[in-house]
Amino acid sequence: MKIAHRFPLYALALLLALLPLAALAQASATVPKAGVDYVLIENGKPFAPLDGKIEVVEVFSYTCGHCAQFQPMLDAWKARQRDDVRVTYLPLATGPGDHLSRAFFALQDTGELDRGHAATFRAIHERGALSRRPEAAELAAFYTGLGLDGTALQRAMAEESVTTRMAAAYRHALNQGVEGTPTVIVNGRYRVTARTHEDRLRIADALIARLRTQRR
Repeated sequence: MKIAHRFPLYALALLLALLPLAALAQASATVPKAGVDYVLIENGKPFAPLDGKIEVVEVFSYTCGHCAQFQPMLDAWKARQRDDVRVTYLPLATGPGDHLSRAFFALQDTGELDRGHAATFRAIHERGALSRRPEAAELAAFYTGLGLDGTALQRAMAEESVTTRMAAAYRHALNQGVEGTPTVIVNGRYRVTARTHEDRLRIADALIARLRTQRR
């Protein structure tokens, strides 16, 4: 004789009662918390006018090993974003003699940032093809080896406009309370605090979702 196994009614009732609590717990886990997942920046301002966008700024340094690890993850995350998100890379420029930060802005000015940004990280941290404090000529030779116009890049690095933008980038990082790299800042208002790179992107996603909701 085949015995039917029936789910006890009291167990079914208990399960149904717990389902909303589980859903609530899952939802609350994705809600970013001030003082835990981010710091609310007093009088914080975006780096550039928002123009209807949600701004995500990464303050980085080419000599930072954690930034080198984070860079491909951030690039992949950036590629998944909708059109209303603007991701901005911002070097933590330490002064006029910071040639790596100069190189970043020169790559930007010449339209070669996509080709040179990740390659600069790899050259320093994986291949040892660049020193951590390279001179302009060393950087020009390196970029020439990538098939870029190293002479044009070296010229661009020397422009006064680059010095001005480096100073602006440093002031922004200082005003936003940046204490290290990499640091992610959303809309100039939220400085993400995270223990892992994955958490950094998860929190950024949650803050973006919050800002989209606030727009409605």
